[in-house]
Amino acid sequence: MEFGVIADALGAEISREERGIRIDGLCTDSFKVKKGDLFFCYKGEKFDSHSCAAKVVAAGCAAIVCERRLECGVPQLVVKDGRAAVAKAARAFYGEADKRLKIVGVTGTNGKTTITYMLASVFRAAGKQCGVIGTLGISFAGRFISPELTTPDPVFLHCILKEMADCGVEYVFMEVSAHALYFDKVAGIKFEAGIFTNCTQDHLDFFGNMEKYSACKKKLFEGDRCRFSVINSDDALGREIARFAPSLVTYGLCNPADVFAVNVEESIGGVKFVLNLFDELYEIKLNLPAEHNVYNAMAAAACAKVAGISTETIARGLHSLKCVPGRLERACTYNGADIFIDFAHTPDGMEKSLQALKKLCRGRLYCLFGCGGNRDRSKRPLMGAVAAKYADFVIITSDNPRYEDPYDIITQIEDGVRPSGKAYVTVTDRETATEYAVGLLKEGDILLVAGKGGETYQEIMGIKHCYNDNTVIKKIIS
Repeated sequence: MEFGVIADALGAEISREERGIRIDGLCTDSFKVKKGDLFFCYKGEKFDSHSCAAKVVAAGCAAIVCERRLECGVPQLVVKDGRAAVAKAARAFYGEADKRLKIVGVTGTNGKTTITYMLASVFRAAGKQCGVIGTLGISFAGRFISPELTTPDPVFLHCILKEMADCGVEYVFMEVSAHALYFDKVAGIKFEAGIFTNCTQDHLDFFGNMEKYSACKKKLFEGDRCRFSVINSDDALGREIARFAPSLVTYGLCNPADVFAVNVEESIGGVKFVLNLFDELYEIKLNLPAEHNVYNAMAAAACAKVAGISTETIARGLHSLKCVPGRLERACTYNGADIFIDFAHTPDGMEKSLQALKKLCRGRLYCLFGCGGNRDRSKRPLMGAVAAKYADFVIITSDNPRYEDPYDIITQIEDGVRPSGKAYVTVTDRETATEYAVGLLKEGDILLVAGKGGETYQEIMGIKHCYNDNTVIKKIIS
């Protein structure tokens, strides 16, 4: 591709000679730059890649996009925001593939993964070719790509979108994280729909406070980024977004909404309810338990209905989804007890899952969890308090301690558990903790193993060791 095409996408002017420079690839990592690449320099949170200019020029980069003029010996294009420039340039480089797709972006603290899976199931039931991008990975046309980030970085994202479009994919259901919105990873993409789930405490290690975190969630619905918006009317931030979101559709159980549910019946194997979908009534049967999955189903149904999918097909698609890996997934039954795995890693997520299981538990409710290292420390005692409030017994263990001492993390969780007077134990090694918890189970009990969900690793001191809660549980009970 010629440099001039990218310059046009960035709204910048360069000389006629520079317009004709051939660009063979885009790169943001100075260790991966190749000859003919266009390299992007910007000041990051901890590192300023402008300092790599000489290195990437020596490696053969064809040109540089930067935030300030450099003495580097290759053509350069100066922009105000280097991160946003990466997204717009990547979009142009891959032929604006998003224009050939109908992309639905899902943002919110909890529920993003489940909603994308529900949408894919519904639209496939309607005969549509679909792709999914999110925390559990990327899937389309029989392919699966292991996850790295919830929302991929722009160069990889637009490369994938082009592959999807070339494979005949029509709809893409994508998780859009607060970090992705903060870093402008999806700049330039026109979403067919934007879905907002909820906003509760998370990522305060990065955003600092809830105001900044909430502000990033709003960005998906500003301007003309979405053709229509599907908003949770039971969430305070959702109601705020509803005041300015385009072509608004709302869903909820407590506040007035376009889409709502009645006669909700929960069981260990799923949930059944009557869906009011724009005044059309239909019985929905989910294989996923808990009230929060009613919310997820309402969001998916509202989006699908606006897209022209029939209510009968929506119901069939929702029912055909057997589970979402690591999202309140019923892993197995052992000694007459049920073991669930859940990604719950926030106080709100933990509370919703434990509330649901408490209602279904005929014996004792056990909760095993930890908190990730080098992340929001303030939520650790909060999660401990939530676990102690609902569970009869709590097992505190490790969950991706990263560069922190696991004992320190566990101690901070204990600060939330101890005031309740509830019985608990600390076991640093997660597999040992799981084996201990499974050994406690009797008829009618429920064990919730929370925090990691479908993750396939345990990150300790910069090394990702193979680890999966489901695999470990199956190994223990065998």
